[in-house]
Amino acid sequence: MAFRKVLKRTAIIGGGAVATVFGLSQLIEYRKTQARLAHVAAEAELKVPFANEFPSRQSQLAALRDTEEFDVLVIGGGATGAGCALDAVTRNLKTALVERSDFSSGTSSRSTKLIHGGVRYLQKAIMKLDYEQYMMVKEALHERANLLEIAPHVSSALPIMLPVYKWWQLPYYWAGIKMYDLVAGTQCLKPSYVLSKTKALELFPMLKKDKLVGAIVYYDGQHNDARMNLAIALSAARYGAAVANYTEVIHLLKTKDPQTAKETVRGARCRDVITGQEFDVRAKCVINATGPFTDSLRKMDNQETSKICQPSAGVHIVIPGYYSPDNMGLLDPATSDGRVIFFLPWEKMTIAGTTDSPTNVTAHPIPGEEDINFILNEVRNYLSPDVEVRRGDVLAAWSGIRPLVTDPNSKDTQSICRNHIVSISDSGLVTIAGGKWTTYRSMAEETLDAAVKAHGLKAEPCKTVGLMLEGAKGWNQTLYIRLVQDYGLENEVAQHLASTYGSKAYDVAKMAQVTGQRWPIVGKRLVSEFPYIEAEVLYAIKEYACTALDIIARRTRLGFLNVQAADEALPRIIELMAKELNWSQERKTMELEAAKKFLYHEMGYRSRSEQLTKTTEINLDNQEVARYKKRFHKFDKDRKGFITTVDVQQVLESINVHIDENSLHEILNEVDLNKNGQVEIDEFLQLMSAVKKGQVSDSRLAILMKSAEETLENRGPVTVDRSGGGV
Repeated sequence: MAFRKVLKRTAIIGGGAVATVFGLSQLIEYRKTQARLAHVAAEAELKVPFANEFPSRQSQLAALRDTEEFDVLVIGGGATGAGCALDAVTRNLKTALVERSDFSSGTSSRSTKLIHGGVRYLQKAIMKLDYEQYMMVKEALHERANLLEIAPHVSSALPIMLPVYKWWQLPYYWAGIKMYDLVAGTQCLKPSYVLSKTKALELFPMLKKDKLVGAIVYYDGQHNDARMNLAIALSAARYGAAVANYTEVIHLLKTKDPQTAKETVRGARCRDVITGQEFDVRAKCVINATGPFTDSLRKMDNQETSKICQPSAGVHIVIPGYYSPDNMGLLDPATSDGRVIFFLPWEKMTIAGTTDSPTNVTAHPIPGEEDINFILNEVRNYLSPDVEVRRGDVLAAWSGIRPLVTDPNSKDTQSICRNHIVSISDSGLVTIAGGKWTTYRSMAEETLDAAVKAHGLKAEPCKTVGLMLEGAKGWNQTLYIRLVQDYGLENEVAQHLASTYGSKAYDVAKMAQVTGQRWPIVGKRLVSEFPYIEAEVLYAIKEYACTALDIIARRTRLGFLNVQAADEALPRIIELMAKELNWSQERKTMELEAAKKFLYHEMGYRSRSEQLTKTTEINLDNQEVARYKKRFHKFDKDRKGFITTVDVQQVLESINVHIDENSLHEILNEVDLNKNGQVEIDEFLQLMSAVKKGQVSDSRLAILMKSAEETLENRGPVTVDRSGGGV
């Protein structure tokens, strides 16, 4: 520990002073030895009460209700809250955690999916000689290395390209990126390097060629944020913490000293959101780790307290994978308004974001059309003109609220530091506010150090450095091959399971049903184009999934990747959960409505209909109108002015194409704006106008009708595949 403090004091010179004293090779070996010792110590000293199976949610609620007093009660199940719970329980403290929704349902599942030190913060630190921001980057780079080590199955290094379009920027950016490597020191993932224009275009062929002089590539980490959060919470449960999602705090419990009349927080009155049952959870120390809702809980403690958080909205969009190479991200360091935009491959799609603007705190943030178009415009600035960036290619969009620490002198959230603060109120409520995903572990350590000191808790030192998270122990890069060979899973499905559940992928595979096909032998997909299988729904219930929304948003990432695919998977997901959890028909209907509402508002599904209805003008010339009317009348043979599923079915049968009635109804419903069960000619022309302008892409009805028309004219065979669909 003493050596760690020395490193912090000398960090401003990149470790040079330490390297001089110890010698570089000795320093590298020392750090490696310390990491190994930390890992060995963490694994050896800890007892694992639930090594085989987790206690059920009912058992966890019973533990919360029946335990006389916990040492620590953590409120909030995001990355920071789960990190605090894991830190506390591994210090041998009796620990509880409650979350009013699902684990990572807020900000922690809506990030840029990066594990990073913060390149732009380093730039600010150097330009403004800001030591605090420098140390934040230094700490984040240390935590980045640790997180990649303790959860290698859900995280990996990702090369990110910084394209350069002016010669003078090349040495400027190169110096900054090299400083980033230098600050990381021996924990640098891979050295950054410079690329010529030719090589840059070879690695990122969709990049804009004009005026490109070269590029710089550096490395950061990338992860599945929701799964990482869940791995932290599940690890805490493994080690004996009583954790419960869908458990909200109604009010804090306080005791009053009869002599001084001072009130002290000693727990919380909680309510099971699923059943409505209320109960008290008593604890010596209560930790507020509620992210954007930090001030709400602080005011629950003291109505007069001042606000310390300034919420900032960050919007991301997901577009098809062909917009970026499989393993190369892009950084736009200077957008039109000074914000930084990342353009990254993620889960075989492309994620672009983020915006940064003041917002109000809400549990259901909605991505705005203005932010979506801002991101698309920035993407257009960096991609070749040959690549048409269409609004209709947005498959999903979401907004996350960052809980930034307020700087009273700041005029906008862009200049607010992502640093964190730990505060303790007069009544003893411990609050951890601010920070970033990457530093969740060190934030938790600092929070528990403060809590232990303030409340006189008998605790062991922090053990989370090097502590492997759920699924990490026993994982290796070839694990998926065993899944294919031993269980008969598809290669893509096996890779997904291995990179999501780690060594626990075997448990999921054992639950997979036989397909009845020659191959794959087991593993029925929820939707054809994504590797999520039905067994994951059943396994998710063991991991405390309570709603269909938990499945599409966090246990799988369907809702974040393609809202249309998520919508199509919902009926089967609900059917599987209903059978396992004995849901009534009323509950099934409620689950479907809640999940659809989430997709419609929070994941950008409503944008599809808005793109069709926000303008009454049909932007087609006379020739195009005539062509599309001719196509429409091949289906509307009676010239009714509208078509129904029956009309479409008759045409398809005439060309030997068969689509089941439910699927056909879904296809027409996407374009049926007034929801009267039929598509009128004006709606069809509006659709084709939106397709022309790029507001809608890959419309299934548009593609189906075009293919049918061509087949009717040529009388040749036609296949109609399900398109990706945009929102």
